[in-house]
Amino acid sequence: MQYFIIGAFVIYLIIMLGIGFLFSNKSSTLGDYYLGDRKMNKWVVALSAQASDMSGWLLMGLPGAIYVSGLSASWIGVGLVFGTYLNWKIVAKRLRTYSHACNDSVTIPEFFSNRFHDNSGILRGVAALIILTFFLFYTVSGFVACTKLFTTTFGISPMVALIVGAIVIVSYTLLGGFMAVCWTDLIQGTLMFFAIVIVPALVVYQAGGWASTIDNLNMANPYYLNIFTNAENGKSVSFLTDIISNNGWGLGYFGMPHILVRFMAIKSPRQITESRRIAMTWVIISLIAAIAVGILGHIFATQYSIEVKDAENIFMLMIKQLFHPAIVGVMMSAILAAIMSTADSQLLVSASAFSNDIYKKWIHKGASNKELVFVSRASVAIIAIIAAFIAAADPESDFLKQVMALVSFAWAGFGAAFGPVIILALFWKRTNIYGAGVGMVVGAATAIIWKFVLAANFPEVTIFKLYEIVPGFVLSLISIIAVSLLTKAPSKEITDEFEKVVANDL
Repeated sequence: MQYFIIGAFVIYLIIMLGIGFLFSNKSSTLGDYYLGDRKMNKWVVALSAQASDMSGWLLMGLPGAIYVSGLSASWIGVGLVFGTYLNWKIVAKRLRTYSHACNDSVTIPEFFSNRFHDNSGILRGVAALIILTFFLFYTVSGFVACTKLFTTTFGISPMVALIVGAIVIVSYTLLGGFMAVCWTDLIQGTLMFFAIVIVPALVVYQAGGWASTIDNLNMANPYYLNIFTNAENGKSVSFLTDIISNNGWGLGYFGMPHILVRFMAIKSPRQITESRRIAMTWVIISLIAAIAVGILGHIFATQYSIEVKDAENIFMLMIKQLFHPAIVGVMMSAILAAIMSTADSQLLVSASAFSNDIYKKWIHKGASNKELVFVSRASVAIIAIIAAFIAAADPESDFLKQVMALVSFAWAGFGAAFGPVIILALFWKRTNIYGAGVGMVVGAATAIIWKFVLAANFPEVTIFKLYEIVPGFVLSLISIIAVSLLTKAPSKEITDEFEKVVANDL
């Protein structure tokens, strides 16, 4: 069995590295390396955006949460569907148009700087530091997921698994840049989609159809299919800490740099609508299937008498039991694809934040394009090494060993820090540089303090159980509006530029 799986992995990895080599000579400028020179088609942008969004979380984190708590954990999926739609509907086209108008900005920090005419570079630097901070934890989540995949599949030590996963992800990202990442994401997104759909369909078929499946689930746990009751403890879900918190995940989309840059890279703003339809179809079906995997995991575990020690491994355990070894290899590659499709994007955006928004602005202002591309590639490797060290630092840490926990924190940080700034920068003419800067800091600080100070030290206080993205987003939004109104209005040059973009976007 191992030989089949290894063979499938090797073929898959060769294809990914081949794409990296293919685009290595086509990424000679910053525009090429970071945005593919804004020439990505609707299919690539749609599947790349969603594949980089969902990551190993789709195949491991979400099914694991559903496996433990039942359908009550699916409120996360509801929030993600609405968040995805609103991001594509409201933000995508305007950001594509505005980022191009703002001196052809190629990164989110650069867009902020150009949007508000920040000659000091402070706004750009703050945004870059926020990206480096939260993407570090996001990348760690990818490495942790990769470690679980290799240890569960091959039985190798976590350290070896971590090193192998990191090397593979870094290699094609370092070589090919944005185009390599997007085209590999297209393949990875397709592979993820079919894997997550096939598994629950097969479990239902083997259980005798939907009616039999539902009967079995109700007998196993009468609360398992109740969206308002936690199946783990039989308690009703909390409106504040369960429904509001989980739906709050949808707020994160407005501030995700690795998703937002996909909007900036599409060939034409006119393709956004079709790209959105492709993306939404992928998201809705994939999330429903991932929820189904978690729900059906209990039937599977009972049927095959399998002990599930880590709920986040349920999808892998199902694959190994249900399919021929040759197919297992392909399906396991889908999990690797989910992990890699996000980790590569995170590494690339982090590298761009350092090279373009810190190195170019503060360290070597006269750096050539060739030098900046080299620095970007070096940054990919360095950031990956740091993330790997963090992932391996404390194997007993509940926070560092859970994909869901790491993704949740990074997601909240970005959503709170960048989400309100993106929305108001695109749609409110009165937003100024002071409001944007304060809003970013308030959002990021709130997410950190809420999770590691307030929630950690006062667990008995109900309000502190609220997912940190919600208070972070709200306080950031209020800060931007208040500070912008209390300080000097933007110059006529900035407002004229805003009005021109709005006119062209209609």
